[in-house]
Amino acid sequence: MSVISLNTGLIIAGILFSVGFIGVMIRRNMIFMLLSIEIMMNAAGLAFIFAGSRWHAPDGQIMFIFILTMAAAEVAVGLALAMQLYQKFKTLDTDAASNMRG
Repeated sequence: MSVISLNTGLIIAGILFSVGFIGVMIRRNMIFMLLSIEIMMNAAGLAFIFAGSRWHAPDGQIMFIFILTMAAAEVAVGLALAMQLYQKFKTLDTDAASNMRG
């Protein structure tokens, strides 16, 4: 079984995080933005996993479980917001949310 080095793992996590960040910045569809945020969270979790395996500590895996919990909460709140946005404006374009009045 081959072992991936810490540098390679962190580079992969950095690339994934960059892809997620670009997705959040470029896309205006709320569903794609939520998916991009999920990619960014998974990249952070992957970095924790690689760092924890480098120092033989379970802390990285514990942080990854915490990140998965946050991702589940983000999906629940994000999809509720997406449903409200679609009900009110009949679109998932986030620029339409700037027309909302409190």
